[in-house]
Amino acid sequence: MLGQVTFELLKECPETRARAGILHTAHGDIPTPIFMPVGTQGTVKGLNQRELWEEVKAPIILGNTYHLYLRPGHELIQRLGGLHKFMNWPGALLTDSGGFQVFSLSELRKIDEGGVTFQSHLDGSRHRFTPESTVDVQLALGSDIMMVLDECPPYPSEESYARKSMESTIRWAREAFVHYRQRISQIPTKHALFPIVQGSMYPAMRRECAERMLEFDADGYAVGGLSVGEPGPLSLEMVEATEGILPRDRPRYAMGVGMPDELPEYVARGIDMMDCVLPSRNARNGHLFTSEGRVIIKNAQYKEDAGPLDPNCSCYTCTNYSRAYLRHLFQAGEILFSSLATRHNLRRYLDIMGEIRQSILLGQFPQYLKSVKQRSARGSQTGTSAAIEA
Repeated sequence: MLGQVTFELLKECPETRARAGILHTAHGDIPTPIFMPVGTQGTVKGLNQRELWEEVKAPIILGNTYHLYLRPGHELIQRLGGLHKFMNWPGALLTDSGGFQVFSLSELRKIDEGGVTFQSHLDGSRHRFTPESTVDVQLALGSDIMMVLDECPPYPSEESYARKSMESTIRWAREAFVHYRQRISQIPTKHALFPIVQGSMYPAMRRECAERMLEFDADGYAVGGLSVGEPGPLSLEMVEATEGILPRDRPRYAMGVGMPDELPEYVARGIDMMDCVLPSRNARNGHLFTSEGRVIIKNAQYKEDAGPLDPNCSCYTCTNYSRAYLRHLFQAGEILFSSLATRHNLRRYLDIMGEIRQSILLGQFPQYLKSVKQRSARGSQTGTSAAIEA
């Protein structure tokens, strides 16, 4: 381990695998478990950086290597001082390798042993990602935490294809780490590189991949290939398959998860870091998460509702605007709705992670997890999320 990003383990839950800790980065200390808002193109849609930092209270966000590489370009961003300065972000930044986006372009890319050649979705121009080049792009961006290039197989995948994909991911990770260690020895700034455990939905393959990734002695490890269409319980099973193998003293990152009631389930299985576009994307579509359940704001029941979106939330949206006003903004297609809704949903996710962390530190996580399950079960039985259409 190079110690570019270090993990301080504060407390573990003896009944589950939940942990509370601190992730130390060059751009601040991050309390874990943590949810990371997704800022694909150097921005979290609908919010400015002050709102993210001061109101949502996000200590770390994500950027997307594929999108930033294509536009405006990593070299331009580097010339302008790196992504932190370019977007005026004081906190930590994690960037994915761009692999997921490239592999989703099934008609526009070709995979070979050395990497992947693809066409830009913007103008059709041809480009190539290799394990080494994606490290170089992320170093140019100045990412605190970088991801190796991996192949993310679709769901479902034949076992033979999943194995071939896993072997490519391991080989590419090995090449990426050789290059990363050469580069990192020559620059003064601190950047960590995480390998990604793949293996589709085959537990034995997941375990094998995790074991073979240990050779890199990385500062942290990610579990990828989740939320690609598989049932939620299967996603959790894949995390369980790898948790006991990944080092206890390094952070574990589950990529692309999940719904609010799923967050403590991943934490219970030893996950420290999560990200997902759900809270921001659903916000823009009028789907809001509250401490009392989901609110579909277009529903007629909110037309004259003078109450706050969430009476238990102290965010700017909930303390200043009624459900009736939010519904009006949504129905009118006003830009302000997206901003207010995104601010709330992301704050709700960060509040959930704070609740989880506090319950672990107080030795009450099993009770917290039980209460979430009971609340979720009651909601599904009573149909609290059912729409009453306008």
